[in-house]
Formats: sequence, structure tokens, C-alpha cells
Amino acid sequence: MFTTVLMIEKPLASADVELITSLHGEEQVSFVVLMQPRGDQDRLLRAVDDVALGYIEDAAKEREVPEGEEAFQPAERALAHSIGALRAAGADAVGEIVQKHPLDMLKTVVERTGADEVIVLTAPHFVEEFFHRDWTSRARHKVGVPVLKLFAQADDGERPAQG
Repeated sequence: MFTTVLMIEKPLASADVELITSLHGEEQVSFVVLMQPRGDQDRLLRAVDDVALGYIEDAAKEREVPEGEEAFQPAERALAHSIGALRAAGADAVGEIVQKHPLDMLKTVVERTGADEVIVLTAPHFVEEFFHRDWTSRARHKVGVPVLKLFAQADDGERPAQG
């Protein structure tokens, strides 16, 4: 069985599930989903990303979005939804919330599970990507397995959520 560690920052949309469960054709894939609660990223960087994507109103509302401890319950619901969606698609899936140091946890999970790859499924983060400070760029130097970056989709015509 092929093992994939999947790092996410929002619930998986149906398009995300379809994409990641079809990447390896008919081969059975087991997913370990790591959910990063909102708030462990810089609010200013998220606002800059919103502006760069043309979502000016969202940039002004960054203070209204739960962060830190308040973001933990929404992250648990997002993780449960995502695991359920992967299982409904026929994949094995387990997961956990990232409490601190996401890249250290990623490395530990890759080693513990013997993962074959990492997929980082995220919204665009232009500033972090430009300076190679995004999860994908940093993970490539840390985990020792291939790291694939995919952009998260949205259901029902909504724009992808910003992390």
C-alpha cells in the first residue's frame, strides 16, 4: 500500500478528494491527514495574499477569523470531514491536528509511517512562496520523500479558502 501524508489547512472539497485519490491510479493509498489550525500563520501575510488575489474585503476581515485556541474546534471539524470524505472515496485515512511546529511534526509522521510521499494541499500564499517559506518549499528540505504541492479547491463555486 502507498502511504501519503497530506497537509491541509481547510476541509477537503469534493474536487480535492477526487484529485488526490486518483493520483496513483488503481493503487491502494493510505492517507495520514495533518490539519493545521488557522492562526499559526502571520495575519499580515494572509491579508497580502487576499489583496494579491483580489479579495480586498477579506483582507479587511482578517481580525474576525478565529485564531489560536479558538481555531482548534473548527480544525477538528475540518479534519473529521476530510477523513470522512477520503474514506467515502474508498481510501484508508487517519489524521491529527498539528499543535505546534508543523514541519517537525510532518517529518516525525513521515518517519513513523514510512510514508512514500507528502502532498501539501493549500491555498496560494504568494509572499511565502516567493521567498520559499511556504510549507512545500521547507518540507522538501526536511522530510526525505517527494513533496507535491496542490492548490485546494472549493465546493459549490466558492473561492478557495485562504489559510
